[in-house]
Amino acid sequence: MGSVAAGFDAGAVPVGANEELAGPAHTVFAPVKAQERISVIDTLRGFALMGILIMNITDFGLGYQNYLYPLSTVKPVFSGPHWELNTVLWFVRWIFAEGKMRGLFSMLFGAGVVLLTERAEKRGAGVRVADIYLRRNMWLVLFGMLHAYFIWSGDILFFYGVAGLLFLFPFRVMRSSRLLWVAGVVLLLNSMVVDVGQTMWQVSIHKKSVEARQAYAKNHVVTLDQRNAIDADDKQQGNFRKSKKDMYEDIAGQQKGYWSAQGARVKDVLIGHLKGSYFGFGDWFGMMALGMALYKNEFLSGKLRTKTYAWTAAIGLGIAYPLIAVGAWKAWKGHFDLSHTQLFMTLPYGVGRVTGAVGTAALLILIIRSGVFSWLMKRVAAVGQMALSNYLLTSISMQILFVWSPLKWYGYMDYYKLYIVMACVWLVNMTWSTIWLRYFQFGPMEWVWRSLTYWKRQPMRLKTA
Repeated sequence: MGSVAAGFDAGAVPVGANEELAGPAHTVFAPVKAQERISVIDTLRGFALMGILIMNITDFGLGYQNYLYPLSTVKPVFSGPHWELNTVLWFVRWIFAEGKMRGLFSMLFGAGVVLLTERAEKRGAGVRVADIYLRRNMWLVLFGMLHAYFIWSGDILFFYGVAGLLFLFPFRVMRSSRLLWVAGVVLLLNSMVVDVGQTMWQVSIHKKSVEARQAYAKNHVVTLDQRNAIDADDKQQGNFRKSKKDMYEDIAGQQKGYWSAQGARVKDVLIGHLKGSYFGFGDWFGMMALGMALYKNEFLSGKLRTKTYAWTAAIGLGIAYPLIAVGAWKAWKGHFDLSHTQLFMTLPYGVGRVTGAVGTAALLILIIRSGVFSWLMKRVAAVGQMALSNYLLTSISMQILFVWSPLKWYGYMDYYKLYIVMACVWLVNMTWSTIWLRYFQFGPMEWVWRSLTYWKRQPMRLKTA
C-alpha cells in the first residue's frame, strides 16, 4: 500500500482503512505505522476479487455453459489424459471458492455502503450524502452496462449498482441485529425459491418426462402435459450438455473479431440483466445486508475477539466444506446426471455459500491479525483498494487472450491450463496494484468513479508531507 497514506478526520475513520467506497476527505498525509499499513476490509476485498476468477476463468475460456460443470468442451475434462488433475481442480473450485468468493465480495459491498455514508455524515455532509450515494451508484450501473455489452457478458457491476440504487440506502441506519434478521430471512427465502424450488421443478419435469417416454414405448396415450414435460426436459438436458453443433457454433461466434464476439453475447446480456434483476435479488441483496450487519458489529473490520473469529471459521467452514464436498462427489460419481447433480449440488448451494463466505472471512481475519504472510497480505490489500480497476483489467486481459486477439484460445484450452492463466493474472493484479499505489491515491478507475460522482477532478498523485 505504499510508504505513505492519507490520515482521515480524527475519530471518524481508522487510519489505514483506505476504502474505494469512502468518498473524499480533508486529508493530511503522514507515514503509516506498520500495524496500520493493511486495511482488513481491503485485504478481504482483494482476496475475494482474485478468488472470483477461480470460477470466472472457466467462463472466459470455455463459455458460460461450462461455468459450473465443464461438460461441453472440445477437450474433455473428466476423461482423457489430464482427467485426474482436471477433476482435482474442479473439486477445489467447488469446495473452497464457488459461491463463497462472490458472497464475500457482496458482503463487502454492503459494508462499503455503511462505511461511505457514515464517513460522509461524520464530516457534516448532511442530506448531500444521499446525492453522492445515488450518483455513485448510477455511474456504477452505467459502468456495468458498458462492461457487459462491450467487454464481458459476465458483469456484476450492473447488479451491484441496481442494489445500491434501489435497496441498500434505507438499511444503512438499521441496527446490526435487525440487519442480521433481514439478511437471514432474505437468504432463506432466496434459497427456498431459487435453490430448492428450481431443483424440485427440474426433478419433477424429469420424472414426468421419463414416465411419458415409457408411455410412448408402450404405445399408451400421452397427454399434452406429458409431451410438454418431454420438451422441457430435453431443453434442460441440452442446456446442461451442449450438443457438438451448439458447442462449435458458440466457439465460431467468438472467433470472428471483436464486434462479432460481442454481438453474439448481446442477447445473453439482455436476458441476464432482466432475469438477474428478479431472480438474483435475494442472492446479492441478502449477502449485502449481511455485510452491512457484520461491518456494524465490527466483525469485518477485525475488531472482535480472536475466539469469535476462530469459532466462526470452524463452524462456517465445518458446515460448508463437507456439505459441498459430498455433493460434488455424488455428482461426479453419478457421471453428472442432471437430476442427480441438481439434488446434490443445487439444493444445498445456498447453505454452503453463506456459511462458507462468513467462515472464509473469519479465517482470513485470523491470518491478517496473526501477521503471517504479511508481505503477501499487503499486496492483496492493494488489489482490494483498486478493486474496480483490477476487475475491469481482468475482464479486458482475459477477453484479449481468449477471444479478441489472434491467439483464439476460447474453447480449445485444457481445463487445468486455465488455472495457470489465472495464477498469472493474480500475479499481475498484485504487482501493478502495489506499484501504482506507491505514487497514486486511487486506482485509475476509482479515480474516474470519484471524479464523475463529485463532478470534479479529484487529486490523484500521492503526496508526501
